[in-house]
Amino acid sequence: MIEVRGLTKRYGEVLAVDDLTFAVRPGEVTGFLGPNGAGKSTTLRMVLGLDAASSGTATVGGRPYATQPAPLKAVGALLDPGAVLPSRTAYHHVLALAAGNGIPRSRVNEVLAEVGLEKVSRRRTGTFSLGMRQRLGIAAALLGDPPVLIFDEPLNGLDPEGIVWIRSLMRKMAAEGRAVLMSSHLMTEMERTADHLIVIGRGKLIADMTMKDFIEAHSRREVLVRTPQAHALRSLLAGAVDVRAESDDRDGNDDRDGNDGSDGRDGSDDTLIVTGLEAPEIGALASAGGIELHELSPRQVSLEAAFMQLTHDAVEYQADKETDR
Repeated sequence: MIEVRGLTKRYGEVLAVDDLTFAVRPGEVTGFLGPNGAGKSTTLRMVLGLDAASSGTATVGGRPYATQPAPLKAVGALLDPGAVLPSRTAYHHVLALAAGNGIPRSRVNEVLAEVGLEKVSRRRTGTFSLGMRQRLGIAAALLGDPPVLIFDEPLNGLDPEGIVWIRSLMRKMAAEGRAVLMSSHLMTEMERTADHLIVIGRGKLIADMTMKDFIEAHSRREVLVRTPQAHALRSLLAGAVDVRAESDDRDGNDDRDGNDGSDGRDGSDDTLIVTGLEAPEIGALASAGGIELHELSPRQVSLEAAFMQLTHDAVEYQADKETDR
């Protein structure tokens, strides 16, 4: 278990991490999210004793990482996949870590096989792709069979097969009772992998809750509607209180105002996204208005949409939005 209490880090006048308190529990994959510059990597470095906290504490299994008698048996971590000697083979890189932590040599081949590097274990790491270095870093993290795993952007450089593999590995590690903390900018994969979320912005804790609760609490409810009479339905719904209807921009043709002069029957724009009404209410209104419906589907807003909404004010750098000309 990882416990962070009042963790704070200052760099001169810059407050990088501001009084963070959270826990990463066994048996769960905990996603660690935040915009660039939010303080995620700094927090992970303090948990691992690589940076000293200005105040507060971070413990693993009830004690600071620096006081662990066998660090790799307590925590497995991947922060920088490039932190390997390019002239050293994958096998000897992991072997050196094993020797320094009292881990049997037999374990080296086991973890290299688990991450899919067994056939290239005698190649120098300088010839490895980013994805292969990620796998090597994960092998090193698994080496001591630790109860706690920490991964900072482990999906970078992985191909689709590798991403699916990582997802399966994280779920497997949590199912075995380990505490798994993973940061990533790939929201789709985080949504598929994590049980719990810790979200920070500008160094402060923004959210600490289950994935399901996070999405429900920080996103609006939507209903997807398909109809050959989209214009008529749009007009009907526009008269209701707190209802927004817009075209689903799947082909890049978002007609939000509906002033296209058509009757909505040509099928060129037959999808609406409606917020503010439940599906049965929309269906009843459509039926009363004689509007034909082809689909009426409540849908869950994605983690990405919920995350963007929650952290909008915590983004350090924002590009100007395009404006119509």
